[in-house]
Amino acid sequence: MWTDRTEMLVGKNGISKLKNSHVAVIGIGGVGGYVCVMLARTGVGELTIMDFDKVDETNINRQIVANLKTVGKFKTAVMKKMILDINKDCKVNVINERLSKDNLNKVFANKYDIVVDAIDSVADKVELIAYCKENEINIISAMGAGNRIDIPTFEIKDIYETSNDGLARIMRKQLKKRGIQSLDVVCSTNCAIKTNNRTVGSISYYPAMCGCVIAAHVIKHILGK
Repeated sequence: MWTDRTEMLVGKNGISKLKNSHVAVIGIGGVGGYVCVMLARTGVGELTIMDFDKVDETNINRQIVANLKTVGKFKTAVMKKMILDINKDCKVNVINERLSKDNLNKVFANKYDIVVDAIDSVADKVELIAYCKENEINIISAMGAGNRIDIPTFEIKDIYETSNDGLARIMRKQLKKRGIQSLDVVCSTNCAIKTNNRTVGSISYYPAMCGCVIAAHVIKHILGK
């Protein structure tokens, strides 16, 4: 079985827990794409993936869904095929929309063991986080992985304990306004490079590493570790 080596570490009961779990990944870009692949390879039984965007040539440097053959295709469609090519028994639910407060009820028609916030937009991130907090739904949120080029180091901590992260700083202000007092996030301990460009720079390995750390958190949560 392709899960044999994972079973050596988590046991038959762990494999069963993973197979019977349901994870939502909101945002299938640089971070979210790697989260999906890692969860699929670990044997998660059901994934709900959500993104409205199509693969662009500028995504090729960092997004696992992006290559010369997938440019112009919906990221969710590419990701669903990738997941099923890894784990044919995984149930993949696709929501080909941009998350907003207007479609949250549709997103959460299903119950999830945990939700992964890999959204770029601050406003959309806040809406997702607020909904999960209000409804006591487990969520882990990705912070900044751009404008960095050194050896990546990521930590899981409360957003109110983060530093050297411009996205986390903006998010803290918005979450305070919504009365949200805590949030598990994955953040880099490395300082971002200051540039004169409004577009955030990126390199192949940073979003991938962030996605892998999130996937590890999700898997440990499912296993009860």
